[in-house]
Amino acid sequence: MTEVGAGAGVGAQGAGGARLPRVRGFAEWPSPGSPKEEGKALRRRVPRAAHAGLDLDASRPDAVTAVEESSRGRIPELTPIRVGRMTATPFAFLRGSAGLMAYDLARTPMTRIRAQICGDAHAANFGLYGDARGGLVIDLNDFDETVDGPWEWDLKRLAASLVLAGREAGADEDTCRKAAHDAAGAYRRTMRLLARLPVLDAWNAIADEELVSHTDAHDLLGTLERVSEKARANTSGRFAARSTEPTAEGGRRFVDAAPVLRRVPDAEAAAVAASLEQYVTTLPEDRLPLLARHAVHDVAFRIVGTGSVGTRSYVVLLLDHRGESLVLQVKEARASALVPHLLTAGFDAPEVDHEGRRVVLGQKRMQVVSDILLGWTTVDGRPFQVRQFRNRKGSVDPAALAADQIDDYGRMTGALLARAHSHSADPRLVAGYCGKNEELDEAVATFAVTYADRTEADHAELVAAVRAGRVAAEMGV
Repeated sequence: MTEVGAGAGVGAQGAGGARLPRVRGFAEWPSPGSPKEEGKALRRRVPRAAHAGLDLDASRPDAVTAVEESSRGRIPELTPIRVGRMTATPFAFLRGSAGLMAYDLARTPMTRIRAQICGDAHAANFGLYGDARGGLVIDLNDFDETVDGPWEWDLKRLAASLVLAGREAGADEDTCRKAAHDAAGAYRRTMRLLARLPVLDAWNAIADEELVSHTDAHDLLGTLERVSEKARANTSGRFAARSTEPTAEGGRRFVDAAPVLRRVPDAEAAAVAASLEQYVTTLPEDRLPLLARHAVHDVAFRIVGTGSVGTRSYVVLLLDHRGESLVLQVKEARASALVPHLLTAGFDAPEVDHEGRRVVLGQKRMQVVSDILLGWTTVDGRPFQVRQFRNRKGSVDPAALAADQIDDYGRMTGALLARAHSHSADPRLVAGYCGKNEELDEAVATFAVTYADRTEADHAELVAAVRAGRVAAEMGV
């Protein structure tokens, strides 16, 4: 496509009847072809029923090897904590093994329709967080593995995680399978809905207050209300009140709570604090006065998550003129675990100039509303992402849901995933492939049950290795 004035190609007709030149970055008019029909045509090459398949070849790494490989580059003394968290349940193992599942997904059927994908779209990576005006929104909320890739990978990871979460919650097999089936069905129906809407309406569709009705998730209302109530109190100020103490100079500093929160040497704290100068250059200019009214008071190291344990992650305490707290998280951004498996699947290597920037831009591409202080920086040559810490975040524990809620949760998360993918993939194309009937839903549900069984076997291998002393694990941290 050529730029205005470049002299090649034509666009829509102007007010005077002349043809306007085509403009780089905008669509052609009239649109060439039909994305919906292109999606339908893909079914001949990749039948929807083929998504039920899982081909585990002999070269697949075992669970222990996969965990060891994914621990490379992490802080060695924290690896036992990560292993301990992964051994808790099969669902916890899945949460920490995005790379292993990507290995398996690279050997499954794909339409080759690309989207900005989460890369780790398991059922616990959806939750509530605060917007700029103090409201709460619900969406995907973890993007460490985000990359341009196959939309099916996110959907299948979500479906498999729902089966595992349901089993952990004590639901029967029919209920667990139905949760996976309903997640795929909600994804498909939501894509069809978005495909029919004007683009701007589709971009902002499914407002959170309408989400429960759209997905018929009414049994979740009580749970969501309780999570929302807790989320509103989950703020930087509350975290700082519990985790800091006054200093003689009138400020505050973090208090050791090993191993989760610990103070760091002065040189390390200074390097993190100094990196914030680069961070502010990655923010929109209208955010700068907000940060300029806060002073940097302290830095500490804090362990987070399951898959993230062992990466370098800091909390930075900022105070305003009244002594009110704002806490930033400065979290190491490693290369996405999906990249080598995308190459195996025949996709081009993504162009990444900074892993923190990759995470931040991926998050902004997928969410309707994002943290206003998202940015990135570099500390001692390592890339980091920066965001608000405890920004009224709340989450539903899918493994603690009642049996009659797990399918409701599946429908809700499936719809959210479709909305996130539709920001980068044309919903008409995806909807054309997914279709009206439940063929895709059935296939994804079958895959999910099969993969949940495989994950339980992987988890058992890791537990056995820990008990045999082959792998160090620290439990209960």
